[in-house]
Amino acid sequence: MQTGAINTPHLTTYSPAFSVESRNGRPDFELAAALQKVAPQQQAKAQRTATDFEAMFLNSMFSQMTSGLKGDGPFGSTPGTGVWRSMLTEQYSKNFASAGGVGVARDVYRTLIIQQAKTTLRTA
Repeated sequence: MQTGAINTPHLTTYSPAFSVESRNGRPDFELAAALQKVAPQQQAKAQRTATDFEAMFLNSMFSQMTSGLKGDGPFGSTPGTGVWRSMLTEQYSKNFASAGGVGVARDVYRTLIIQQAKTTLRTA
């Protein structure tokens, strides 16, 4: 038995985390169409912005996770514990976001690209 495939234009993306493959298990035709209207430089900028936003979100989450820690641990209970812990959570959040994150960046990227495509249509 032969199954039919949906022919979609092959789009190259900056990062696999931002692929157009599917949304909820289905091809995301709206994003694919929007990507054709937005310049590659703007796509790269939107990807960086989305990843930075996710890193900021994760940093907030990690900061809340570690805010109640006292005493023994990687930093002990020294006066500089807060500074070092904040730097550690910042690095954790950047690494998590650049490794694919928790999915926030993909949705932010999708929204940014679709909005830019709509703006391009209005100004053209």
